[in-house]
Amino acid sequence: MQGIRVSLLALLVLAGCAGDRAVLLPSPDGRKTAVVMSSRQGEQVLAAPYAAVLRGWGDAAITYGSSREDLEKRFGAALAAQPPRPQSFTVYFVEGRDELTAESLPELDKVKAVIRTWPSPEILVIGHTDRVGSVQSNDVLSLKRAQAVRAVLVAAGFPEKVMEVAGRGEREPLVPTADEVAEAKNRRVEITVR
Repeated sequence: MQGIRVSLLALLVLAGCAGDRAVLLPSPDGRKTAVVMSSRQGEQVLAAPYAAVLRGWGDAAITYGSSREDLEKRFGAALAAQPPRPQSFTVYFVEGRDELTAESLPELDKVKAVIRTWPSPEILVIGHTDRVGSVQSNDVLSLKRAQAVRAVLVAAGFPEKVMEVAGRGEREPLVPTADEVAEAKNRRVEITVR
């Protein structure tokens, strides 16, 4: 369903002596989430933050409304143990080069600051180009851009072994254009910290 998604962080499912309990957590970005719980007795749809279902022995289920306070009281330790949500950043490049634009330098500083807060980060660095030039030259350039960002992060003290680097060339434009059209927003590197 468009606009509705479920993530592992959005659904808290716990098993206990009284059966299974599922609570739909609010989405950190405010988007609507939902989940359908199925059993032999039918389906229960959890579509509002803190909607919950308790399924006892024999598959009988009770739906109810929980609260943030109730969850903190019951499952505070489990909630506190969740890893941070992935964060994504985009930096832009000078046309035809693997040189960052001056406007992108502060964004790269934000990336470094976020990485420092993660206990064990994984960093995905994906380079892109606009559609000026050949597919082959754009493949090479997009990889060079990703490698340039990796080099900046390594110079800042982050280990190269936690970074995955790839180039996508002109295949995934942020702004679709015709061939040979220069588009600054497509000359980018996307950095995901997870």
